Parts: sequence; C-alpha cells; structure tokens
Amino acid sequence: MAATMRNVDEIRDRVILGEFDVKNVHTTDYPGNYPGYDDTWSLQKFQKNFRIDVVQMDDTSLEFDMVGIDAAIANAFRRILLAEVPTMAVEKVLIYNNTSIIQDEILAHRLGLIPIKADPRLFEYRNAGDEEGTEIDTIQLQLKIKCTRNLRATKDSADPRELYLNHMVYSKDMKWVPIGNQADVFADIDIGPVHGDILLAQLRPGQELDIVMHCVKGIGQDHAKFSPVATASYRLLPEITLMETVEGEKAERLKRCFSPGVIEVENHGGKVVAKVVNSRLDTCSREVLRHDDLKNAVKLARVRDHFICMYPVNLEITVCCLANL
Repeated sequence: MAATMRNVDEIRDRVILGEFDVKNVHTTDYPGNYPGYDDTWSLQKFQKNFRIDVVQMDDTSLEFDMVGIDAAIANAFRRILLAEVPTMAVEKVLIYNNTSIIQDEILAHRLGLIPIKADPRLFEYRNAGDEEGTEIDTIQLQLKIKCTRNLRATKDSADPRELYLNHMVYSKDMKWVPIGNQADVFADIDIGPVHGDILLAQLRPGQELDIVMHCVKGIGQDHAKFSPVATASYRLLPEITLMETVEGEKAERLKRCFSPGVIEVENHGGKVVAKVVNSRLDTCSREVLRHDDLKNAVKLARVRDHFICMYPVNLEITVCCLANL
C-alpha cells in the first residue's frame, strides 16, 4: 500500500524523463483523479502553497521561482506580464526636421520601441481624444542634433568617428523636457531612455534631426512597445536523483553528461564519487541515457508545480507587479 501511495505521489508531483519518452505529462490537478487525494481547488489552499522566490535580479533581467501552482496559472502570470502591466512609451512623434536618409515613419517606429525609464504609477492614462498632453499623463522628450565635420581630424583619416561630429545618434541624445510642474515633482527621478547606447540613426555633415516625442501610459495588449518584458519564459525545476553510488571513471563521465555545475566529484576515502550539486542548472538533455552503464544509475525528473521564470525586464515595473501578486 505504501509503495502504491509513493507511486501515486510521483505521478502527481513529477514529470519523468525516460530514454525514449516523457512520463506523467498529463494533467492531474482536478478533483477525484486519485482516490484518497483531495485535489479540489480552494483559495485557502492556493494561498498556503503558493510562493514566489526571487533568485537573481539586476538591471536587465529577473529570475524567480513560482512554487505551488500548475502550468495554467504560471502561464497566466506570464501573459499578464506581457500584456497587462502598464509602462510608458513614445506614442506621438512630432518631426520638425529630418534630413537623414531614414524615412520619417521608420524613425518614428524606432523611437517608439525605445524603453523609457519612468514609473507608470505616477501618470494617468491619456484620453484618446486629447490632442495635447499634460503633466499628469505625458512625458515629453526632445531629440535635436546636427552632424558637422571635425576640423581637428587628420587629413588621411577615413574613420567617420574621427571625421564627423554627432554622426551617430543614440538614445542618450533623447532629452527630457519637463511639462508644467514635472521639474519639481520628478526632481529626484532621472527620466529618459533605459539604455543610452541604442543606435537610432547615422548622419553625415549637414544632416540633422529636430524631433519632439510624447510618451504616454499603455499596456502590451495595445502595442508591444508597452510590454515591460522581452522574451518571457518559464521551465519546470529539474530534479536529478542518483539511484546508486557512482565511482571512479564512471563518476567523471557522469559529470560530463550534464551542464557545468550540476554534477561534481568528491574524494571519499580515496575514491572519486559523483554527487548532485545543483540540478537547477540542468538543461534536461538526457545525454546520460546514451550510456548503458549509467542510465540506470540516474533518475531524471522535473517538479510539476515548481516553475523557473526568466524575464529580461524593465525591472522596476515588473518587481512592482510581482509585489502585488
């Protein structure tokens, strides 16, 4: 009876990676599927089991774990981050002068995709019929630059970076122009592009850009430029179990079958023994199953309700979203 219960627990909680197939991939999260298990969904049970663990966070990416949910809920969170979390982005581009070789429409599209560093919670949605923005719903940026010859360049130089001044236009050239009382309200906030090294255009002497941009609040459902994340993905937490002691040359070969850092070898009483160090780093390639003398020594699985989420992000916005879950 105990063995049967352990087998049911494995079917409910683990996806097993076999040599020629993947087992337990069917959905088991509905009531009455297994005798003796209450799999009915309730808010209290969800609140008790669900948690978010932030694993790694920097200015450009966020890795966190969502534990205690099924794939449908994990995918719902992913879609919420993609489509329903508001950000600020360039919506209107007023081109007063563009003598570069880039057409107005292409340049406006490029400017719209520049991620803007601004907290959308401090702004209101702009009404569709409003022609002019106000300090509560609009951020105004200006791009005014002209390319000239560098009179100090050497005569035999052929490098445009030396021959010309301002011939490369970057996102750092987009300057914030406060509207109304924004200079006082946002005195401690550096509003502008998230990254200053995004190439917008290349100019030659005499060519110039004179552009004003209006940034408004929006969501990714309306346009991808408002999405706070790039490629949003998740995967199940890998689980590697050694079914027997692996020693000597087999231990070294077992280590090479996995990604670096997953398996390490240790010296125990003069014997080299394999040990699982960090199964999280495994890519589930199943390379070990190609070795007849190793495939029965390892059990490969994935935890069904533990999702590793990777998001290249506009960090401040996404963290605020997670804090509200």
